[in-house]
Amino acid sequence: MNQTKANKTENANPLRALYERGQSVWLDYIRRSLITSGELQRLIDDDGLCGITSNPSIFQKAISGSTDYAEQLAQLHAQGLDARAIYEALAIRDIQEAADLLQPVYRRTQRRDGYVSLEVAPDLAHDTGKTVDEARRLWRAVARDNLMIKVPATPAGIPAIRELIADGINVNVTLIFAEPVYEQVADAFLSGLEQRAARGADISGVASVASIFVSRIDTAVDALVEDRVKAASDDIERALLSSLLGKVAVANAGVIYQRYLDLFGGERWLALSHKGARTQRVLWASTSTKNPALSDVFYVEALAVADTVNTIPPATMDAFRDHGRVRAAPTPDVKVAQGTLNTLAEAGLSFSDVAGKLLRDGVALFEKSFTELLAAIESKRSSAATGARGSADRQQFALPEKLAARVEAIIADWQQHDKVRRLWARDATLWTGNDEGKWLAWLAITDDQLAHLGHLNAIAADATKAGFRHVLVLGMGGSSLCPDVMSRTFGALSGHPALQVLDSTDPAQIAACEKRIELDKTLFVVSSKSGTTLEPNIFKQYFFERVKQTIGADGAGSRFVAITDPGSALQKNAEDDGFRHVFFGVPGIGGRYSALSNFGMVPAAAAGVDVVKLLDRAEEMVHACAACVPATDNPALKLGAVIGAAAEAGRDKLTLIASPRIASLGAWLEQLVAESTGKDGKGIIPVDGEQAGPPNVYGDDRLFAYLRFTPEPDAAQDAAVDALRRAGQPVATIDVGDLADLGQEFFRWEFATAVAGSIIGINVFNQPDVEASKVKTRALTAEYEKNGKLPAQSPLLAADGLQVFADSANHAALGDVKSLDDCLGAHLRRLNPGDYFALLAYIEMNATHDARLRAMRLRVRDRRRVATCVGFGPRFLHSTGQAYKGGPASGVFLQITCDDATDITVPGSHYSFGVVKAAQARGDLSVLESRGRRALRVHIKGNVEKGLAKLEAAIERVLK
Repeated sequence: MNQTKANKTENANPLRALYERGQSVWLDYIRRSLITSGELQRLIDDDGLCGITSNPSIFQKAISGSTDYAEQLAQLHAQGLDARAIYEALAIRDIQEAADLLQPVYRRTQRRDGYVSLEVAPDLAHDTGKTVDEARRLWRAVARDNLMIKVPATPAGIPAIRELIADGINVNVTLIFAEPVYEQVADAFLSGLEQRAARGADISGVASVASIFVSRIDTAVDALVEDRVKAASDDIERALLSSLLGKVAVANAGVIYQRYLDLFGGERWLALSHKGARTQRVLWASTSTKNPALSDVFYVEALAVADTVNTIPPATMDAFRDHGRVRAAPTPDVKVAQGTLNTLAEAGLSFSDVAGKLLRDGVALFEKSFTELLAAIESKRSSAATGARGSADRQQFALPEKLAARVEAIIADWQQHDKVRRLWARDATLWTGNDEGKWLAWLAITDDQLAHLGHLNAIAADATKAGFRHVLVLGMGGSSLCPDVMSRTFGALSGHPALQVLDSTDPAQIAACEKRIELDKTLFVVSSKSGTTLEPNIFKQYFFERVKQTIGADGAGSRFVAITDPGSALQKNAEDDGFRHVFFGVPGIGGRYSALSNFGMVPAAAAGVDVVKLLDRAEEMVHACAACVPATDNPALKLGAVIGAAAEAGRDKLTLIASPRIASLGAWLEQLVAESTGKDGKGIIPVDGEQAGPPNVYGDDRLFAYLRFTPEPDAAQDAAVDALRRAGQPVATIDVGDLADLGQEFFRWEFATAVAGSIIGINVFNQPDVEASKVKTRALTAEYEKNGKLPAQSPLLAADGLQVFADSANHAALGDVKSLDDCLGAHLRRLNPGDYFALLAYIEMNATHDARLRAMRLRVRDRRRVATCVGFGPRFLHSTGQAYKGGPASGVFLQITCDDATDITVPGSHYSFGVVKAAQARGDLSVLESRGRRALRVHIKGNVEKGLAKLEAAIERVLK
């Protein structure tokens, strides 16, 4: 057994402690590689796993996102079977093999545990007769006595349960939400046993569980309660309603559990138990936590009661193994639980209505998943016939022999030392052994989002119904870059508000942004994980005041929503200002890993993007990278191994080439890679937006990643990348087949970056040097507040509207310079092979300025054969700025600042946005200088475009 936090000794394993409490742990997950990899046997041996449940959604993602079933699919396709028959053949084999592995548990527990569940087709949920026929047929086909047939607790399903139990077929009754329905289910079980006993048949071997769905209840009820809180007329009512948040699901479970004890302790049951019958245990389902204000193991801990089953999804199981606790919590206090439900009724909310809707939605969701499963099988059949690869594995690598060998060695090491499973188990020793384990909640975010889509559907409907024409995200870095990808990739969708992003304190950019929107028709999204980030807060101050001036103070809050972590200062301010809604991030997800969380999905949903499709595609990638998948088949691991191995070999300039349609993905990748890996003097420098050139302009420090949008390939890019391959440069090519596949790319690159960071040996989840710039900025803005000005600085030289600034060390390195050309020439001569050149431009980000900067960077690249980067300040401070300061000392920096033609005051402050931008630029340069970086600042006096033209001309002259 590996000696890691994920592999604790048996006595210290919280999952084992649940069993000692009297609760059986089942796994809510099944797929072929779980069995063939030995992972299922390990879970049985190490964690005391006692059973498995499955559903069409899990199976569909496993088929779509992996090669688990490729061989059998090809065989079944050759037999001419339709999709439904193929599904059944695949599923039955999985169920049989899992049941065989669990047979020792079944025997050891005397048939109490060791079960595997298989679902009746969801489209039969409302037909009793067909449900019974299907269940009987599946029972015969699987032919394992430790099988349970899953039947939903619909009005048609309950009589089917009675009949199946009477037949001696084990049943897992699913989709139970309310105590009255549970009573009907229990009665059906008891009646079935009584009928079977009356026939003289043995009832001792008939098993059943009643699956009570938990977290879905809180998600549904909390949404209703929050609406009531907003409409509450006084503080007492608000406090009463707020006391219900996150409480109803466990209360409902407590009431049902007490009813279970009553029903299976009465005379009716005793008569059956004397004949050998076993109780129909309560099974807690949907026990992953969806509310970020609660612990990720909240429901597992709260429902650790005797004589029950908890079916836990893999991510929650890993989290509980890592930090779960089995508290001294006996039977739930039914009086307290009933009191919570009574309070809900007193608030005018019908739990019966909620439960009824959840049942209908649950059946519909399973039907949808089953339809998608059949479609996935059809797609895989076509792929098998044509030899096409699955969507998650559409990547290819052209690597030099030595690098390819190192990649193979890394993958073998990850396989041998079980590192993928350890990553999923949040084992911090994969990196530095510090706090990395607490930052891996992004691994499970797609499953959480897909299980609880209500808030995303609601914001999409609300934004359209309210007549908003624009959605403007006010954020920085991880809070803004995914929405920016969504905005630039999908554009304005018909019938929905147009999504835009503001992530710059440049006054000209703020003014330009304001001109593009209608203040009274805009939904402002204030996005900040911590709630204390300077830029989103002052953006909010400005636009909140502008909206008040436009529509009046009373209605201003209704034009704003917030996305932030629970308990942040932003949450309180949003509630005080009457924001339309507050959406929560997940505390265990850092900003740059938050694309698939609310930070990325809420703005996208509001703008009409099909986020369900994005999340579905992302979940396929999740399954392709699962712990049970062999390392050689894990697409994100392979990409991470290539990136990490290349960095080890000095190829640490990850050069991103993306098809025009998806080019904006590069800025998101820049932040993810740079901020994750650039620290402790190590790191990977992502190069985005550098137009592909001929092979002779590149050195041997490059790794190229080509994200190719296959519906709209760019012929010039194809030719350039092909030339790079033929020249022996390492190239990773990823085919993106559909815009929704961006969901896959978000997860693929997050996982790959985590892997690359492990190979390099750094903490991929912190950003120590970003804070250094913030400290300098705060000090400078505080000085401005106090003295009304920033500290004076003297230029090294001034000529023709341009000023040059350098600290003493950089000045000395430049030598005796008399002109701008002298300065730039000396500075650029500091570039050595393996270095990179970065333009840090604190100016408005627009097409004209971008074209000028692009021309400058290409001249430097082509003449000096070094990688080049462009960052618009201050947005890059929350992105590549970390690597520039904390990564390898291979950067040569040219910071560009300017006079602001107009400025905008920050409401409630003495300083303006221009002052903030100037303070950020100075703070940025100061930290670069303190780290011994080769840095120079050029300040443009007057017209920015003319100043850039002069700078470009000077660079051209000195590079001749």
